[in-house]
Amino acid sequence: MVIPHVTNHDDADITELEAFRVQLNKENEKSGIKVTMLAFLIKACVAALKKFPEFNASLDGEQIVLKQYFHIGFAADTPNGLVVPVIRDADKKGVLQISQEMSDLAKKARDGKLGPTDMTGGCFSISSLGGIGGRYFTPIINAPEVAILGVCKSATEPKWDGKAFQPRLMLPLSLSWDHRVIDGAAAARFNAYLGQILADFRRVLL
Repeated sequence: MVIPHVTNHDDADITELEAFRVQLNKENEKSGIKVTMLAFLIKACVAALKKFPEFNASLDGEQIVLKQYFHIGFAADTPNGLVVPVIRDADKKGVLQISQEMSDLAKKARDGKLGPTDMTGGCFSISSLGGIGGRYFTPIINAPEVAILGVCKSATEPKWDGKAFQPRLMLPLSLSWDHRVIDGAAAARFNAYLGQILADFRRVLL
């Protein structure tokens, strides 16, 4: 089946979130858990999926199935190519637990030890090229899912605050979606909402 892919691009201001991430990692140095930006992204995506449930769906023939759970896949590069391990019930886990699970799954992926249960049942995926570079791209939807978020390397840019330019750390977002299920206005709103959460992570509680 050919999916009618459309991709919306946006930028999120992650200046404060990155400072918080660095602080968290200092506090948790002894525990060995390293929090990545991707762990925050998973939580932010769960919040956005709750607000825009049509993104948390799958297409079964002509039937749209809305999911009541939040299993988030993340693309991991391994010597044997790209795999997409899944963090199950990400809505019920904190950022530290998600970071730990991602680290364990990424290690299993590198060692070629991922089982079928580690890679199935996802309802939304995130593909991160942060470590490689680039600005925007068109991530390919992981069918039967209907959307995928791509993120690239964040960069510090001058942003006008009304009086002066301030250095802000900006994260490029690329959201690909299935036009049979989602329309452009919803996709633009999803990205904007995701950007609001990443700019002020307290919004994840709302």
